[in-house]
Amino acid sequence: MSIVNSTKLGLLPYFNKDILEAGCDEAGRGCLAGPVFAAAVVLPHDFEHPLLNDSKQLSEKQREELRPIIEAEATAWAVAEVSPKEIDDINILQASFLAMHRAIDQLSVRPEALLIDGNRFMPYLGIPHTCIIKGDGKYRSIAAASVLAKTHRDTYMHQIAEQHPEYSWLSNKGYPTKAHRAAIRQFGATPYHRMSFKLV
Repeated sequence: MSIVNSTKLGLLPYFNKDILEAGCDEAGRGCLAGPVFAAAVVLPHDFEHPLLNDSKQLSEKQREELRPIIEAEATAWAVAEVSPKEIDDINILQASFLAMHRAIDQLSVRPEALLIDGNRFMPYLGIPHTCIIKGDGKYRSIAAASVLAKTHRDTYMHQIAEQHPEYSWLSNKGYPTKAHRAAIRQFGATPYHRMSFKLV
């Protein structure tokens, strides 16, 4: 494993042009409710889109515009989740790694290397990985993974928000906003909440 510090070079098409790479990222790690999602994406070297960036730098509209483009043009992509119960059982860091592993498991092609956003990862059997700090703002495949993980998770949170509108999940997506914490104080926790987190 190696760790690379990101620099302001713009999005790069690959880390090693001679091998098949998958970018990996997660979404929802800091939330009080809902699963953590992760995506793995293999992009063609010539894939470009003017909006592609770290999902946190994009508006919801921009992310939703990018999602079908990435899904249509990627060589392979997959999204996976780890439930709140699993998060409580194994902790959020391990759950984030597990979500990435599940996404890699589902890829229609087997990558020869993994580009991981962040500074830590649980090795995936048989595939070397490189951890890249702020990699979602440096490599296209990781940026694409960040967009897919975020948009798929947002879709999920919109669905469960219909069951529990009092928690404002349509707007906060499960993150610990004042309104979300106030709703937990008033109504208590749901099965979608992560009981190992400090909810209030």
